[in-house]
Amino acid sequence: MVSIKNKPSNHPLAEYIQRLEAGEALLPDTADNVLEVVGILKSYGVVLDAYSRNLIYIAENQFLVLFPFFKYFNGEITPAKLLRYWWHDRINFEYAEYVMRTMLWHGTGGLDDYLDSPEFKQRAEAAIQAKLQGHPLMLGLKALFPEFLPEQVRMSCYYSALGQFWRVMSDMFLSLSDRYDKGEIQSIPQVVDHVKDALVAAAQLSITYAVKLRGKTYEIIPASAGLTFLTDTAVPYVETIFFRGTPFQGTVSYNAQAHQISPDPSRFNYGALFADPLPTGGAGIPPTLLMQDMRHFLPDYLREFYRRGRRGEDDLRVQICVSFQKSMFCVTTAAILGLMPNPGNTLLPDEQKANRVYLESWMNRFLASRLNEVNDQPNSCPVALPEWS
Repeated sequence: MVSIKNKPSNHPLAEYIQRLEAGEALLPDTADNVLEVVGILKSYGVVLDAYSRNLIYIAENQFLVLFPFFKYFNGEITPAKLLRYWWHDRINFEYAEYVMRTMLWHGTGGLDDYLDSPEFKQRAEAAIQAKLQGHPLMLGLKALFPEFLPEQVRMSCYYSALGQFWRVMSDMFLSLSDRYDKGEIQSIPQVVDHVKDALVAAAQLSITYAVKLRGKTYEIIPASAGLTFLTDTAVPYVETIFFRGTPFQGTVSYNAQAHQISPDPSRFNYGALFADPLPTGGAGIPPTLLMQDMRHFLPDYLREFYRRGRRGEDDLRVQICVSFQKSMFCVTTAAILGLMPNPGNTLLPDEQKANRVYLESWMNRFLASRLNEVNDQPNSCPVALPEWS
């Protein structure tokens, strides 16, 4: 019987299906691409370390604090730190919260299912009651708006879950950089394998969340809930941040009569794999904050690579965004290969057919993405790029 792999797909993105079936990546394997991807992930890993620590701090130490003025300080409030924050000489933790709220709003995966369960409501209520002891105003607020505080607890769960997810991803990207510096990583497939192996190794890590109130620990997401890293944080993250995202104000009209935004959030294509890097730096574009953070931690070899571009460092944030998008296609490749229903090198026709159907379903989602653009991307940002999808 003829192998399914030898039969070309009729899909518009058949080229990428064949690449994945051959164990290759969505991004071309070139020396420049390896340098860009590893370098930007090194910077991203440093930023994610800060994001992760702050999200977990907020979840554990700012529980039901309705006006958390110093939530970005991680418990360390000094005059020098205040001055740096007022001067905006700091990590933009607002972007981490933007990602958290996007995941909360889209609400996909097992975490969201658990937060709608009776068990969560019971555990959240116990923590709320403990927090409100001796606070008559808060008790009055709870009586007037019974769903307000439980929703705040749900948000705290997302703070913690995203912080735990980014903790793993930060370590993964920093170890990738270390291996690159040692000469162990020299190709895009090796980058993908590193990410895939790390995802598999962390797949069953338990996602839990507890707060300590009045000397007692309240488990809001216990280990018994069965939430795990891959299924309940990584996959929903790819779905909501890589694919769906949210439309950025100022780039599309929110007027329902304009029909520029789909009424069905599942059809959103505003995620990282679709975004045009050109508006990066504009007001109201949240990833601008991420690019600003990453520019502080670029390795020397990547900064030198950008300097050799046609605009030098004049469009640094845009170049960072281009590199970041390339890296996210590598991470997505790792997720696709890691979740494939059967081994990529299977010789069984039925398993090959199942893999082909699986890959074609992924490619359907990439039709409007910037997959073709990153494959044709020159060493520096082009003069003009498509508008936001």
